[in-house]
Amino acid sequence: MNRREFSTLGAATIAALGTNLAVAQPVAGTNFLKLSQPQPTLDANKIEVLEFFSYSCPHCFAFEPAIDTWSRKLPADVLFRRMPVAFREVPFVLHQKLYFAIETLGLVDTLHRKVFAAIHVERNPLDTPEKVLDFVAKNGVDRAKFADVMNSFGVATKARQASTLTAGYKVDGTPAMGINGRFYTSGTLAGGNEASLAVTDYLVAQIRKTKG
Repeated sequence: MNRREFSTLGAATIAALGTNLAVAQPVAGTNFLKLSQPQPTLDANKIEVLEFFSYSCPHCFAFEPAIDTWSRKLPADVLFRRMPVAFREVPFVLHQKLYFAIETLGLVDTLHRKVFAAIHVERNPLDTPEKVLDFVAKNGVDRAKFADVMNSFGVATKARQASTLTAGYKVDGTPAMGINGRFYTSGTLAGGNEASLAVTDYLVAQIRKTKG
């Protein structure tokens, strides 16, 4: 999803438009960008990979099964983190807090895909706190506990940090990948969202060589 263009394409249409092209030798400036200003990472001993996404983005919804499978096979020296993007205040800051509350409570495997499904399949935009709390309660989560976490200082801090990283990586559309505070790629640059994972693998391998 481009920050200036909020697509209404359905997930099936987007999947049909995807590409399985693998990038054999990614080219700097074409398939990925090197950041002029390196960004902070969480753990200097790990190679950090960020997925910049938005729950409202149909491209991210279509991409989720692929990146979920990919992320579960990453080696131990790679730290994968999802970074919800807020291109505007409403409803994206709420969605940032929704994700970080889910993460804080250890419910990513349980609820992350269900949020996408609620928005893109059930047509529930989850654009107010009341709708979010109704959604989590429907899925067996204590409403009051979730509200406390979602409104906590810790979650608000993570949302601000996500927005800082979004700006630092100069993210202009989702989904996109940030690699170890130094590189950025996306479906647009790589030739398809799944191809962006091949570019990410390449960059991780190059970084690993420099660490070795």
